[in-house]
Amino acid sequence: MQYKDYYQILGVSKNATKDEIKRAYRKLAMKYHPDRNPGDKSAEEKFKEINEAHEVLSDDKKRAHYDQLGQSYYAWQQQGGTPGNFRWEDWFSTPRGGTRVEVNDFSDIFEDFGFSDFFNSIFGGMGGSTRTRRTRSYPSQPLAYQQPISITFHEAYHGTQRILQIGNRRIEVKIPPGSKTGTKVRVAGAGPLQGNQPTDLYLLINVLPDSRFERQGDDLHTEITIDLTTAVLGGEVTVVTPSGNVLLKIPAGTQPGQSFRLAGKGMPVLRQPGKYGNLLVKVKVNLPKHLTPQQRKLFEDLRKIS
Repeated sequence: MQYKDYYQILGVSKNATKDEIKRAYRKLAMKYHPDRNPGDKSAEEKFKEINEAHEVLSDDKKRAHYDQLGQSYYAWQQQGGTPGNFRWEDWFSTPRGGTRVEVNDFSDIFEDFGFSDFFNSIFGGMGGSTRTRRTRSYPSQPLAYQQPISITFHEAYHGTQRILQIGNRRIEVKIPPGSKTGTKVRVAGAGPLQGNQPTDLYLLINVLPDSRFERQGDDLHTEITIDLTTAVLGGEVTVVTPSGNVLLKIPAGTQPGQSFRLAGKGMPVLRQPGKYGNLLVKVKVNLPKHLTPQQRKLFEDLRKIS
């Protein structure tokens, strides 16, 4: 299994701050987003790789776990070891704090779950991995099986589905509109047998970012740019929303950074049909950098009478 350098994938240093990681991620995610590269398989794979790197480096616990692995891996290389001979199973099975951990992998029951074998191997049982931990100290404690699944912003808004192949069964799992990162979708009886009883499986949702909208709860935030004339005199501009374009009236005297609320144009509220959050539209004013002589004269005249 090939080691993945998540820092290199995002183009940041190993001591990069969370803000630096976020900026690098957003820039690359916008560049390789499938909506901007329709039909481009290489861009799609790059997009998945970028999301996987961000999933790890933006989470303090996962990042510390990954950095510890990296130290072990590079120490192995410095001792003359080769990537093909690195015993991953030795590192993963090493108990922490004297507690033996068992790992169960269920990634093969999904047609598409978005993360690599490398990710699924090193984050077994760390909240959002394809693996589940059980301590031998509590053999009777029921297991909680989780499988991370990435969906697009569009899928989170409209709802979507995934197909599970379990033995000879194909199970269609519906992911409801309004799902957010951290939402769990229960699939009854889809986990492995515990004794003679089937166990449940939970899909742990990860919503991929969208270049146009930032989500905060059920509300969405976006930005529009207007020209100076519209800001001063007022007018109408088209605003893109997840449910379609709408016209927004810009009042005269609108200030840079001013926000307008579009009620009911945000995300669907999870499991509350017909209820939606709001869309907050922040205005940016595009100031002219170069003026014609006539424009300059008009601005000078305005300054005289102001």
